[in-house]
Amino acid sequence: MSGMRGDDRLRRWHRRSRGLIDRDRLDLGQGGAEYAAMVGVVSLVVAAIVGLSVPADTATGLKSAVCRILHPLSGAEACSSGDYAGDKGGGDGGGGGGGGPDDPFVPNGDPFEPARCLLSQDQTKTTVVIQIIFIKISNSETVKLQQWSDGTVTLERVTETSGGVTASISAGIPGLKDWGGSAKLSGTYLAGSGSGGQWLFNGNKTGDTQADLEANLKDAQQFAEYLKAMDDCNSRPAGPRSSELGMICGYHANKKKPDLDPERAPDVDITKTSVEASGNASFGGKFKGNGKGGKDSGKSDGPKDLGKISGEVLNGTMTEDVVVMRAQNGPNAGKITFIYTFTVKGSAGAGGVATGERMQQVAVTYDAAAYDQEEKDGADHHPEKLVITTSQEAGDGGGVKIEAGANAGPVTIDVGGGGGSTKSQIHTESAELILDNDTDSTIVEDWLRGRGNPAKNPLPSPSDAAEVPDSDASDLERLLHDKGKLSKLDYNANTDWWNASLGIGFGISAGQVSFGFKIFGIDITHEEKNQTITGDPQYATGPKNGGARPWVEWKNCTKTKPIPT
Repeated sequence: MSGMRGDDRLRRWHRRSRGLIDRDRLDLGQGGAEYAAMVGVVSLVVAAIVGLSVPADTATGLKSAVCRILHPLSGAEACSSGDYAGDKGGGDGGGGGGGGPDDPFVPNGDPFEPARCLLSQDQTKTTVVIQIIFIKISNSETVKLQQWSDGTVTLERVTETSGGVTASISAGIPGLKDWGGSAKLSGTYLAGSGSGGQWLFNGNKTGDTQADLEANLKDAQQFAEYLKAMDDCNSRPAGPRSSELGMICGYHANKKKPDLDPERAPDVDITKTSVEASGNASFGGKFKGNGKGGKDSGKSDGPKDLGKISGEVLNGTMTEDVVVMRAQNGPNAGKITFIYTFTVKGSAGAGGVATGERMQQVAVTYDAAAYDQEEKDGADHHPEKLVITTSQEAGDGGGVKIEAGANAGPVTIDVGGGGGSTKSQIHTESAELILDNDTDSTIVEDWLRGRGNPAKNPLPSPSDAAEVPDSDASDLERLLHDKGKLSKLDYNANTDWWNASLGIGFGISAGQVSFGFKIFGIDITHEEKNQTITGDPQYATGPKNGGARPWVEWKNCTKTKPIPT
C-alpha cells in the first residue's frame, strides 16, 4: 500500500482508539476496585450480546465507539450527541450483490431487487498467535466456500500476518481466592497485511440454476483438493531428489483439477489494523504446598502457591478493525476498498452455554488511481460504492476451555486448551449504494468525514432506510431510502472449534491484583463454521405511494436451494 496517504488517516484513527483503551486501563484503582471494574466490564460486554440489552449509558458508550469508526477524522466531536442506533452481530451474512447501473439484466423487472444472495458458506479459519513479552504476532488463514443463488460458487483463501503490542491486568475474586476465581482485562493493538485470492466457478450453464449450482460446487470442491495437493508439493523438504519428486507430486496434483477451470483468480493486497479490548472471568482451584520449615524456629514459611487449574465461564471482546483491500486483477481490478468494522461478542456459562455477537460494518470503494492522486493533491475523494452491513448472532452449545499452571517463584507456566460446538442464528441486513454521479458521491464522502448535514443515527440501518424519511432526515438517509438496495437474510449456523495454548510468564501480586507479562506464549485456534440460509429472504421495493418501501419476497434468492456439503 505504498504511496497511500490514506493509510495515515487509518493510523490516526487507530492511535485515537488505542488511546481510549490505554486511558481506561490507567484509571483502574487498587484491590477490590480493579476486580469490580474488570468484572463489571466483562459482565456488561457479555450482557450486551447474550442478554441483548444494556443500560442506556452503557449502550451509548458502545454506539459511540461505532460512531468513531465512521468518523475517523472528526473524532469525538461528531459523536457527542444524537441517538447512536444500529445493532449488528457477527458472521458473514453476505448481502445482495450485482444489479448495478451497468448490469444488462434487471431482475424480475425491479431494479431494486439484488441479482443474487449468499445461500451457504463453509468457512475454515486457523489462527496462530505468538507473544514475546509485550509483542504479539498473529498469523491466520481463512478459506471460504460460498454458494450463490445465481448458480455460481466462489472459493476464497486469505492469509494475514500482523504484529503489535498487548498488555493485561488481572485480579482475584474476594472470598473465592482459594477456588481460583479471577477476572482479567486486556488490550491489544495489531497492524498487519495479507493477500488473498478468489476463484469463481461459473462454467456450468444449463439454464437451470439449481443444476448449475450442483455442478459448479463439485468443481469448486475438486479445485480445493487440488490446491491442498499443490500446497503439500510446495512444502516438501529439500533433498537430493527434491526436484524430481516435486515434478511427480505436481503431476499427480494436476490430476485433481476439475475439467472446467475457475474463470478468475484475482489477487488482493490487504492491510489491516485492529484494536481489541477483552475481559474474562474464570473459576477453578489452586495447589498449595506446606512451605519450608525453619531449622531453628521450627516454623513454616507458610503455604506456597504451586499452581492452578481453572475454567473460563464468562468472556467478552470488543474489536475495532480497519481493512484496506486493493484488487490487482479480476473484476475489481484497480479498485480500493476501506472496510470499517466494530464487533462485540462474548459467551457466558461453563463451556460457553450462551454465545452472541453483534457486528456493524461499512465498506467504501474508490477508484484506486484516482484515490491516490486525490490524497497526493489534498483533494476530496469520490467514492463509487457504499455497503452498510449489520448482523446479529445468538446461540448456544457445549464445550470447555480450561487452563492449568505451575509456579516456580515469580515464573509461571500455563497450559490451556479446549473445544466445543455451537448452534446459532444469524440475522443480516444490507444496504448497497452505487454512486454513479458526483452529487451522491459527495453525500457519502461528507458523511464519512462528519461534514454537512449529519445523520441522526451515525450508522443508518437498512431497516430504517425502508421507512418514510422524516422531515429532518439527513442527505445520506434520504439517499439510502431513494436509491439503496436493501435486503434481509437469516441463517442457521454450526461452529466447531478447538484451542491450545502454552505460556511462560513472570508476575508479582499486590493484594487481590496481579501484574505480570508473558515471556513467551503460543496460542492456536481452529474454527470450522457452516451457515445455511433459512427463513424468508426479503428485499425492499422502490418507494411506493407515500414514500414507504415495502418488504417483499426476494425471488432471486429463493429460486435456488443450498446444497448440503
